This record gives sequence, structure tokens and C-alpha cells, in this order.
Amino acid sequence: MANSAVGVIFSNVHDENIPELSRHRTMASIPFGGRYRLIDFTLSNMVNAGITTVGVVTKYNYQSLLDHLGSGKDWDLARKDGGIILLPPYSDETDAPYTNRLEALKGITGFLNHRNEDYVVISDCDGIARIDYAAILAYHEEKGADITMVYHVEEGPVDSGYYMTLTPGEDGRITGMKINPRLKAKSKNNVYINIMVLNREFLINIIQDAVTRGLSSFGKDILSKNVDTLKIYGYNFEGYYAGVDSLQKYYQHSMELLQKDVRDALFGARDIYTKVRDSAPSKYADGAQVKNSLISDGCEIEGTVENCILFRGVKIGKGSVVRNSIIMQDTVIGSGVQLDCVITDKNVVVRDRRHLAGCEELPYFIAKGRML
Repeated sequence: MANSAVGVIFSNVHDENIPELSRHRTMASIPFGGRYRLIDFTLSNMVNAGITTVGVVTKYNYQSLLDHLGSGKDWDLARKDGGIILLPPYSDETDAPYTNRLEALKGITGFLNHRNEDYVVISDCDGIARIDYAAILAYHEEKGADITMVYHVEEGPVDSGYYMTLTPGEDGRITGMKINPRLKAKSKNNVYINIMVLNREFLINIIQDAVTRGLSSFGKDILSKNVDTLKIYGYNFEGYYAGVDSLQKYYQHSMELLQKDVRDALFGARDIYTKVRDSAPSKYADGAQVKNSLISDGCEIEGTVENCILFRGVKIGKGSVVRNSIIMQDTVIGSGVQLDCVITDKNVVVRDRRHLAGCEELPYFIAKGRML
């Protein structure tokens, strides 16, 4: 069944949530977990479900994304028919980039018209999870749904600037939908996680209908206003899900990878694929101490590292102590440095004897290429 589905991934939709990390890249290409990018989770879930054609909707700052995806061979998507297809941020009718999701979908109707799959799986890149899309497609077909929206039960308020809660009936059909409601501190809510399945021809028809009527919002004008007339069903994803909608949430969910149960939930039964690099093994000097940390290839450690995530090629100088931090690719930490709750972007240099600290709620961030 998954072979009868085409994937669509939005790479830029949530860039404004983490301006610190998306200033030079898309949300999709934000580094995560030492060697991955956020798009790897969505893309791998599609590939594991047998989806072999994936359109990636771009907008701006996507050079890093292009470098990461390449031909798609690392996901077995380097194919003559299908594979990874980069979709421009505008349609044949205009040279202006889209301003909302509905305009973006209008811009890719040509791509959808040229496909012959029965279903479309649409996903954003702001969520980290291992999800069985084949099971969602089976549920969608079993219910005879027009739209199936995936939700995750979360407790308390949602920090995101835009979110949607769903109210499913006993049979799973959505009977209510709210956008940005005020949520109580200890309440449990069915929060939509920006993954949906639609019949391909149905999607094309509702896009064309929305354009002719001058509608502007996919969520407000198409989904929430037509709950009673469209067959919209909810699929409850019960596994581990991490929504990245702020720098603080990025830090929090990155640190959760140091817990074995979280690593098992994300990387256990099915593979999460990423771009393969032939890096040398990491080197640990005499006297180096590493505790409860994820260390990627090519690192050189002479100091102390505790509760950290180190990306490829990081260098930690002699006498330095780095705790509770995320150090991205090719960052150089000098000698006698002390870091606590720090996030460095790529190619950062922290000179000798610097002391920098943040906290879990407000990690200290150093932008790409900075020298301190």
C-alpha cells in the first residue's frame, strides 16, 4: 500500500521557531543527535514504509539541505523514476515565493498531477519520531477517510506559536478542531503533529477549490471549517515524539538522547538514515574523561566531557571541562575552557580559558563561525 503513496515534506515552514539555528539553513537541515538532520527522521520514516517518491518543498536558505540530500542515495532514493524531487517555492504562474501552506500546495499541484499514486503523505520537519507510515496508510484506507491527521497526546500548554488540537469520536472521526486554544496546565490534549494522509486526487481538488474561492489558510479555511462535511479521521501516535518549536525544546530533546529508552525508541527497530561520511575514529588523549555523552566520529578529546553531544570533528583542549552541552561539527574548544549548558553551531572557536554557561531553560548559544 505504501508503494501507492507519494511523500511531500515541507522543509521551511517552521524556520521562525528557531531563528538561532535556521538563520543559515532550513528547519529540515538543522543538525540533531551528533550526525543527523531533522529531515532524516521524516525521510527515513517514508522510506521504511516503502514510499520511493518524495517531493521536498523548499523556500530559502536551502543550500545546506541540498548538500545533505545529494542524489538521495543514502536513503536509497537515487532513482530514475521518483526518488527525491526538490520542489521550488513558487508555481508556474508566479515568481514570488509562497507565504503560507495553501500557496505552497498550490505551487506543487503540477508535481501531484504527474504522479499516479493513490495517496499523499504530507509531513513537516519539526518533529522527531520513528513512525510507521504504512500503518497510518492502512488506517486511512480502512476508514475510507478523506484526510487522516496524526496526533500525539501531550500534557499541559503548548509553547508553539501555531498548533492545533483534535477531538476524535469513538470511531476515530474528528468531531472538533481548535487552533491555538488556551490549554490548562495539567490537561491532556490531542495535539496535531503536522503529519497527514490524503487521497491524491482529493487533495488536488480541494486545492483548486480553495484557490477559486480565494481562501488563504489550509488549517482554518479547509480543515477546521469543514470538520462536519469532510471525512477527517485522527490517528493516535503513541510512541516517543519530540516537537522542536524553540531553542529550549531543541536543547531539551537533544539531551533526552542521553537516556537509553529514548535512543531505543528512536533508533531501535527501524533504521534512521543519514548522509554517510567517511570520518576517522575519535581520539581520546591520556587523561581525557568522557561520561554519559554521545561522541561522533573524528573528535579529539583531551579534557573532560560530561552529559554532552559532540558532532563530527569537535576538538576539546587540555584541561577543558564541557558539561550539559551540544557542540556541533568542527567546533574547536581551547585549553582551560569551562562550558555548561552551551549550544555551539558549526565551526565555532572558543579560545583558551573562556568560561561560558547557560541553563536548561535558556542555553547559551554561539552562532555559526563565531570566535569567542
